Amino acid sequence: MTGTATYALLAVPFLTFAALVAVAAGVVSARRRGAGRGQAGRGRAGRRWVGVGGVVSAVAAGVVLLLMTGVFNNVIVGLGIVAYDDALVSGARVGLFPVEDLAYSLGAALLLPSCWVLLERPRARSSAHPTVRGAGRGTGTVGTPTQPPRRPEETP
Repeated sequence: MTGTATYALLAVPFLTFAALVAVAAGVVSARRRGAGRGQAGRGRAGRRWVGVGGVVSAVAAGVVLLLMTGVFNNVIVGLGIVAYDDALVSGARVGLFPVEDLAYSLGAALLLPSCWVLLERPRARSSAHPTVRGAGRGTGTVGTPTQPPRRPEETP
């Protein structure tokens, strides 16, 4: 590295990408929720809790990831496995390692749940008529066996 290049500047493109993906995931999630509310005048209040739980679990995972990064970065810097050039760090440290090193964990904590939202298949909309329990398993409505389906060449 030469001149003004620092460890913090190396993290900027990674964090920018993670933030853009997180914004895109937020837009996609909001559109999916908006589409779900318009069904037959019924809101999906139960689904709102799933979203809150997802955010809470993502934040909890992010906190754990940052704590684990702090512990293990201190270990590898303390053992001399990794070293940082003092001329290229901001000066702020978390124990033995520069604070810039947490940017990658923060980016990962943003990217993983965002990719999960973006790659999730949209749920099929429910039909007006619920499926009969046991349908397609060879039983009738009372639990009596039905005739197996016939092939076209077997029909009289």
